[in-house]
Amino acid sequence: MHGFSSGSEEQVFAFAGIATAVLDGRGAVVRCSDAAAELAGRTAAEVRGRPITALLAEGCRSAEHHFGLPASGRAKLRHRAGGSVEVAFRVLQTEAASESLVLVAPTQRVTDWEQGASVLRALLSQDRVGIGMHDVDLTLLWTNISSEMFDGVTLSRGSRLTDVLTQADAAVVEAALRHVLETGEPLICQNLHLWLPRDRERPLAVSLSAFRVEDIHGAPSGVVTMVTDTPEQQRARQRRSVLHDAADRIGRSLDVRRSAQDLLDVLIPEFADMGWVELAEAVLTGDEPPRILGGGELHLRRAAMASPYGPDTALLQLGEPVPRLPFTVELGEVQSGRPVLLEPEKVSLVLGDSAHQRLFLPEGGHSGVWAPLFARGLILGSVTVWRTEQPNPFEPDDADLMGEVASRAALNVDNARRYARERRVALTLQRRLLPSATTDTAAAKTAGVYLPAGGGAGIGGDWYDVISLPSFRVALVAGDVVGHGLNAAAAMGSLRTAVRTLADLEFDPSELLSHLDDLVQQLSDGTDAESLIGATCLYAVYDPVSRLCTVAGAGHPPPVVIGPEGTTEVLRLSPGPPLGVGGMPFEATTVELAPGSLVALYTNGLIERGDGDVDAGLRRLSESLAASYDPDCPLNETGRALLAGFEDTPPRDDVALLLARIRAVPEQCVAYWEFAADPAAVAEARQAVTRQLTAWDLDEAAFATELIVSELITNAVRYAGGPVGLRLIREDALVCEVTDPSNTQPRLRRARLTDEGGRGLFLVAQLSSRWGSRYGQTGKTIWAEQPLIPETVNLTALI
Repeated sequence: MHGFSSGSEEQVFAFAGIATAVLDGRGAVVRCSDAAAELAGRTAAEVRGRPITALLAEGCRSAEHHFGLPASGRAKLRHRAGGSVEVAFRVLQTEAASESLVLVAPTQRVTDWEQGASVLRALLSQDRVGIGMHDVDLTLLWTNISSEMFDGVTLSRGSRLTDVLTQADAAVVEAALRHVLETGEPLICQNLHLWLPRDRERPLAVSLSAFRVEDIHGAPSGVVTMVTDTPEQQRARQRRSVLHDAADRIGRSLDVRRSAQDLLDVLIPEFADMGWVELAEAVLTGDEPPRILGGGELHLRRAAMASPYGPDTALLQLGEPVPRLPFTVELGEVQSGRPVLLEPEKVSLVLGDSAHQRLFLPEGGHSGVWAPLFARGLILGSVTVWRTEQPNPFEPDDADLMGEVASRAALNVDNARRYARERRVALTLQRRLLPSATTDTAAAKTAGVYLPAGGGAGIGGDWYDVISLPSFRVALVAGDVVGHGLNAAAAMGSLRTAVRTLADLEFDPSELLSHLDDLVQQLSDGTDAESLIGATCLYAVYDPVSRLCTVAGAGHPPPVVIGPEGTTEVLRLSPGPPLGVGGMPFEATTVELAPGSLVALYTNGLIERGDGDVDAGLRRLSESLAASYDPDCPLNETGRALLAGFEDTPPRDDVALLLARIRAVPEQCVAYWEFAADPAAVAEARQAVTRQLTAWDLDEAAFATELIVSELITNAVRYAGGPVGLRLIREDALVCEVTDPSNTQPRLRRARLTDEGGRGLFLVAQLSSRWGSRYGQTGKTIWAEQPLIPETVNLTALI
């Protein structure tokens, strides 16, 4: 065709990735390009005639727009092979109102176009970066260089370097560009001093970079040049070096004093010869500094000093408070967040007293800069540097550089301050939430140890707990919330409270973890990252009467048991998923424990070291337990001995350790009977209880116990059927248990004066210190606990 030029089919075409389709008034595909059909993994014939909405993946259809599509946007096409293909599209109306043209391209390609265009726009909009495109003859094809950029130099399309430079300089530059064209090696930041024919007084200092452009066959088609202005290159290099060091070295520590020292290490000796940092006393303790304006008492302390020539003992030393200062214009500038230049004569005049001068003026200091550590609207302190050996005085742009570096350092100091505060608060919260370090019950004697993480990891959500259950049983708990900081500690408090609440309902360990898993899923609403909770938990219930321990775990490491003879065993549990995963069951494991056994529950920080070998960590823990095992040694000392290995190398994660020395109720302190579902069983039970209490020398408890047994046995016979079990347990209290085959929940109520019944559980509640019920595999058990020294019972109140 006349007026058009044809290109190679292999030539890259900007629109090659765009597919097209024509839709009729109902939204059906009238015709489409092969590329459009291929996006869905189909042929054009298969796509033709189908509604466009039928080709969209679920969730991308909307009745609010024409054909289910807005005028432009992104969507997902269903692919024949399964899955979906993300595309960007635009709907255009044609002359025929009943038809629409849809332009479609893969989302990634459109994103690449957009990003490429954005990068190019950003680059070309810079007023100090000159870009030129030259062909293989080095003729200028395109440039953004204007007369305002490089001392009035103007380049136009079709010109050559000889049009603006001297013949000698143009030859040098063209030789460098031809080398780039021939070899493909880029030219990076070559500093040049070029003379302009119209200006023979001073050269034009520029930095030149060049890159070869290739066609689709890899042959050179031209060269792109980038020119930047470089006045006073030495000072610019120094600024770049300081800023590079600041970016690399500032922010590596979450310690306030270390952060202050890092700032000085960046500035000295590259930028200045000596300096110091002064911080507010509140910042050093993690609190916000007071908002102080003017002179007087500034509540600052010297936090860091640096000098390659050794310390100057006449200056204010580390840790010393900054004395009162008079208000000056310079102090006002710093308190407003702006750096200022310092002259020794003016500083001496302001300070007056010679002794005062020696605290702030180093010997030989001829020029200084004073900059604030200003972050989030707060003055955290200030940094001061002096030149004593470097001859050049500081200039205004040096003060600007100092302010920029100080601003970066101030953010890190503030982060370190906030970290220290959060760590202190989280540690206090966590220690308040943890139970007493030691407990002593009929089932076990326990001791807990908590060790926070080191190395800047912060406080975590590790916890342990000991929960006394009815019938002298005890629940041992260890858990770990994922993450660190105040959120983890707060989540730990919520989970510990939930475990205690569920334990009071006397759920089986596997059932308790299922309820706890549901709770974690509810707490993790998923609206933001901070709301997500991940945790592990180990829950064990030990019965000192049966000597059985039932354990269930949710993604938690198993307990370690040391027998009375010193043998070590890792309890192998049925693995359960971490809390919050959902959809997976938890299984309980029951083992018999001999009296005197030592049980260790812990979090993964105790066994996970840098090698990541959990099995090796379990072996180390077992060996340490065996080595430190001593039946006569207090448990808290055993716990400290186990954690002694972390004295030199703090753990990378928190460590919570719970040790429990198992006890058992002697057989002679337990009595059990079983009765048929016969009203006569009530009298038999009363007689059996009376005889047993007499044998235990507890005749004073007979009256209340007989009433409790009568009421509970009567209810079981009347409402539940048989057989009915009765058990008495004597320890530091007297527990009466009645077991029946019914799963009906007992309910306490107050009977009216005219009621003939309904006072049974009310009497039990009044005669015992506490009572309740729990469910087993078949039936339930109602229990009542009395102190061994019974309280006086007001019989009138029971009527």
